[in-house]
Amino acid sequence: MTLSVPTAVAAAPSTGQLPPIDVAALTEAVLRGDYGPNPEGLHAVGAFWVRQSTQFPGTETKYRNYYLVLRVESGFGGCCVERDQLDSVIAEELSGRSVAELLRDQRTPVRVAALDAYLSLVRPHREAAEAQVFMLPHGTPLERARARDEAIAGLLKIEPGMRVGLIGVVNPLVAAIQAQGGICLPCDFNLQRTQDGTEVVRDMRPVLAQADLVIATGMTLSNGSFDEILASVRARGIPLIVYAQTGSAIVPRFLGHGVAAVSAEPFPFSQFSADPTPIHLYRAAAAGDARAAA
Repeated sequence: MTLSVPTAVAAAPSTGQLPPIDVAALTEAVLRGDYGPNPEGLHAVGAFWVRQSTQFPGTETKYRNYYLVLRVESGFGGCCVERDQLDSVIAEELSGRSVAELLRDQRTPVRVAALDAYLSLVRPHREAAEAQVFMLPHGTPLERARARDEAIAGLLKIEPGMRVGLIGVVNPLVAAIQAQGGICLPCDFNLQRTQDGTEVVRDMRPVLAQADLVIATGMTLSNGSFDEILASVRARGIPLIVYAQTGSAIVPRFLGHGVAAVSAEPFPFSQFSADPTPIHLYRAAAAGDARAAA
């Protein structure tokens, strides 16, 4: 499948907030009201638990996904979690609670879903001048996954021989990196090898130390590793691309401050439809060349 990936536009001028250092700082800013309405006065009117698996024909890899989704007025927030991280009964517990209460919850995925829902309400992708909508085509799950992952890999220029750390492995994205001449360094908790036989490591630290460019899943928000990745790429001065179903409204807040580009895919996610659905492509100013993007 041949895909011409559009170039994402440069980031818009600052909206006045100081750039967050980490997710906790962003959460505190939201609780202070820096981003809009007081979260004490907003409530999760809906809470959903979604369990889903995907296995492409002719492959042995089965992807298993577990999502907590919260609805706050017209905003949705999603957080993909590990199998045993939350119990499905949580969907029955969270509706009706204030966003402020959920942002202070002891469970990281609950805080992430609430923060994502709040920001999707007050900073919707459709109103973001710095985001470009890219419609995934009608098609099979594999065709749509390939289109999405080619768009992700095309957000920054990957030069031949560039070592690309991939934290959160999906095989079409491995192929998209390799198609541009990149050397993929895959890291994932749940896979041992990629479809082409490349060993997948569990510890991201060696990957972060070796990579010239990092591509990470938004699920790093739910397991708490996003802040460490952000600190590492800032310290090394290398670019970070995030492909985000989890926290699709959170990650753009770090654009230009550690994050070089984002593929944001809000709920409902692409795997739930065969019809054209949008992803929102963000790129920090002057981020076209991956070596100069950080």
